[in-house]
Amino acid sequence: MKGQNVGYRRVSTAEQTTDRQLVEVVLDVVFEDKASGKDAKRPELERCLSHLRAGDTLHVHSIDRLARNLKDLQEIIESLTLKGVTVKFYKEHLTFEGSNHSPMQMLMLQMLGAFAQFERTLIRERQAEGIQAAKARGQKLGAPSKLSAEQIEELKARAATGTDKSQLAKEFGISRPTLYKVIAA
Repeated sequence: MKGQNVGYRRVSTAEQTTDRQLVEVVLDVVFEDKASGKDAKRPELERCLSHLRAGDTLHVHSIDRLARNLKDLQEIIESLTLKGVTVKFYKEHLTFEGSNHSPMQMLMLQMLGAFAQFERTLIRERQAEGIQAAKARGQKLGAPSKLSAEQIEELKARAATGTDKSQLAKEFGISRPTLYKVIAA
């Protein structure tokens, strides 16, 4: 039974593009996420997995595009191959089919999946170190304040006189939690 050629492409941020992924592969359907690969709860991946049927082939540029977590990667591959779906990874030159379980390919999948998970852990560590270093330099993190110093003073004064907090938040274009943070500061 000849099924569909289904592509799955993923990048981590909205600024990145999937232009280099599966460029020369003829696909019937493509699912594309712009989200972290830290877990399998991605809208287009979930749509892709529910779309796939026996006889289909899932084409993925590389293992780390499908999953950055070894457990998720193994579960996805196992569920798809049991369903009769072939999974092809182009960068690693690996193909997984339900009828052909190669111990060497499973070893490669597990090793490469472990490296992808390790890389994700290193990224998180570097990110945390960068945040700590920025804080140590006194750099302010997060979005810039929506309120000027004058607006903050006016907001505090009006809140102190008993003006309705919901009305103040609406008037200044901020949420109530933000209003309470400003008042407390």
